[in-house]
Amino acid sequence: KMGNAESNAYQNHLSRFLPEEQSDIDGLFDALSGSSGSAGAKNAKAAKKTVTLAALQARQSAHTREPLPEPMTARLYSGMKSIDLPGKSSGLSEQIAKEQFVIFMSNLLKGNADEKISIIMRMIAKTGGPLKGKQIQEFTEDLITSVVHVLSYRKELKGWSLENTRDSSSGVKALASELLSELKLPDGTKPVGSQLLETNFDQGVIEDWVYRVPQISVFLSVVIRQGLHVLHSLPDQTNDILNLVPHCKGIKGRGVVSLFDIPAIIYINSHLPAEMQHKWQLLFSSRLHGESFSQLCAHIVNKGPCLVIIRDLDGFLFGGFASHSWEVKPQFQGDNRCFLFSVFPTLAVYTYTGYNDHYMYLNHGQQTMPNGLGMGGQHGYFGLWIDSDYGKGHSKAKPRCTTYNSPQLSAKEDFTLDAMEVWAVGDAPESAGRKGKKSILDVDPQAQALLEMAGKSRQSEGLREPMEEDEDGDD
Repeated sequence: KMGNAESNAYQNHLSRFLPEEQSDIDGLFDALSGSSGSAGAKNAKAAKKTVTLAALQARQSAHTREPLPEPMTARLYSGMKSIDLPGKSSGLSEQIAKEQFVIFMSNLLKGNADEKISIIMRMIAKTGGPLKGKQIQEFTEDLITSVVHVLSYRKELKGWSLENTRDSSSGVKALASELLSELKLPDGTKPVGSQLLETNFDQGVIEDWVYRVPQISVFLSVVIRQGLHVLHSLPDQTNDILNLVPHCKGIKGRGVVSLFDIPAIIYINSHLPAEMQHKWQLLFSSRLHGESFSQLCAHIVNKGPCLVIIRDLDGFLFGGFASHSWEVKPQFQGDNRCFLFSVFPTLAVYTYTGYNDHYMYLNHGQQTMPNGLGMGGQHGYFGLWIDSDYGKGHSKAKPRCTTYNSPQLSAKEDFTLDAMEVWAVGDAPESAGRKGKKSILDVDPQAQALLEMAGKSRQSEGLREPMEEDEDGDD
């Protein structure tokens, strides 16, 4: 019989799950333990059901393509095995008991940082004890790779795919390194580069890291729910999982490969205001719409908040989030939700400093003011600038951009544009809702700017042409 302490702990963990969640977990455990099917277990009917690593792997490879990469399956198994049951030396057994399985699920899916940490430590390394930065890095890269893999496998990428986005392998490394940059030693220092890989981190430091970097818990939850296909469709889904990847609109069937990769989409999306995280729609792509500043303006003016991403000729990828609709006018616009970001060679988001309000700027066809699209800094020294003489730009942020504290984002201070995309985020504004018909003034911001300077309102609502239909079958 189970000892009282054991059954109490087990019952407490079980009670965290709703009845339908419990039956989901029972079903998964039965499927896994049934498939172990060793002769001994069959003969010993009385033997309690257990799960082996081989059974976990077999469940994965029973499908034509595994839902989870093999290293992650082995890490999940190590995590389950690490759970000590009272009165048993569980570390010696190669099999996982039902109690261990349930406590593992409970701690990782419903637990706090304290409950997750010993399991995560064992998933990082079987040995326990202090862990080297290199081991944490390998775990984090495995975790992100598994998230991208399993979301693609389960068709949960919401219109994105591994075909219509940039290759994810460099994105996995970039996101892992961004998350690892939050590892702090007890004295507050953050080791970087090769020093990070060789540093030893103890349990307290890693617990603090898991607590402060919510992506680790969210990613683990996705790997368990989607990888083992358990609790994946129940109402417990929190927003951080629901909006992990935004719905992608406007790219389907157009043969475009986005400048974003899946890890970057997940990371940048998590920094957007919550009400804008559910949908991205392609407004402008230099490969679809041509390399012209007036085309750019025509596609992005008055379309609501959006993300601009640029690739320079050296392959650096960077951009900015505009919290308001772009308008052609000689003043700065936007608010403190705007930010700049880098996607390659590093992945990072740079938020406002409070130093000034030079969030975003768009002007065209003026003789006295600079013409172009800018974010952060000041005229002539923008954190990000695209000149109206399309193809030229600069990121002059020595040592840092005053508005966003961002470093130079491009490879060279003055760069040549290789490609550019603009994505509307969230729902389209009401004003764009007249099925987005364009007037001559939208297409020619110069005319619009002249009218606005003359104080005349826009009267040409009748002269409108239909816009591309939004295709809804992307989900």
